[in-house]
Amino acid sequence: MLIQPIDYFLLVWFVLAGASTLYVAIDQYRNNPEPVVMKWGFILVTLYTGPLGLLLYVLADKEPHPGTHEEFIKPLSKQGIGSTIHCVAGDATGIIAAAVITAVLGLPMWVDLIVEYLAGFAVGLFVFQALFMKSMMGGSYLDNVRRSFVPEFISMNFMMAAMAPTMTLLMMGRDMRAMDPTQLLFWGVMSLGIIAGYILAYPSNVWMVARSLKHGLMTERKPGTKFAAEAPKSGTNKPADPHAGHDMASMKSSNDAGSKPAGAHDMKAMAGRKMAKTQKLAGPTATGDAAGHAGPMKTDATKPQIVALGMVSVVALAAGMIARRTS
Repeated sequence: MLIQPIDYFLLVWFVLAGASTLYVAIDQYRNNPEPVVMKWGFILVTLYTGPLGLLLYVLADKEPHPGTHEEFIKPLSKQGIGSTIHCVAGDATGIIAAAVITAVLGLPMWVDLIVEYLAGFAVGLFVFQALFMKSMMGGSYLDNVRRSFVPEFISMNFMMAAMAPTMTLLMMGRDMRAMDPTQLLFWGVMSLGIIAGYILAYPSNVWMVARSLKHGLMTERKPGTKFAAEAPKSGTNKPADPHAGHDMASMKSSNDAGSKPAGAHDMKAMAGRKMAKTQKLAGPTATGDAAGHAGPMKTDATKPQIVALGMVSVVALAAGMIARRTS
């Protein structure tokens, strides 16, 4: 029921969220060459954050022109966006499911927050990280749980550190409809909480991607699909083969000397190397990030750095969990 002015705003917001999600879903599967797990990451985050999720997609991940995705997503700022999207998609899904259940059961807010944290962490770690990333990281499911535990723990802590006080302050306010999953206000609070969680989790995800603790955005060009045929074009991307410039120079020199067959041979050799490199990066089992990494990554982060970041995330989480409405 539309009672307060905020209700009309939320109605428009969720209509825009639905339209944004529909666009991202269609565009991801028709036009964007990346793994399914990231496609769903952007779809879910756009569903939860509306036009802001759409903005992140078009600015950081949507391939602007065919064959340019690899180059487009290389900046660390965009890689961090992809890592945070992956984190938030899993964590927020668990948190929302738990929030609905605890609200229906009428559990106290402090119990609600604990259950939401555990559910969000479980879905993020066991489903979106260890399960959905298994084909890219390699190894067994348990290996992936072990490798993903610390990065997921840090990221989840920062996300919940922002979500917890946001939900507490708004759900425990004067309008108790915020506690009812059948009301728009409840979903508006959840959306705002997820946005706040994304913002606080982003810096740590940028650092973890830079230190190879987490994957960022990736490009997948499976042989036989239209994406495989969209090789990076000259003038829009750097050459896929680092020796391409050398091959072109050799071919020109050979042609100048009147040896056209040799030039043709160089052209074929160059094309073969490009195709092999593309398939190595974008094959069905050799998915990589923007830098061409595939499988388990080796981090250069030191244990003191990881422990310190983990401690800060725990402190932030504790502060967010105990925050209470003071007015």
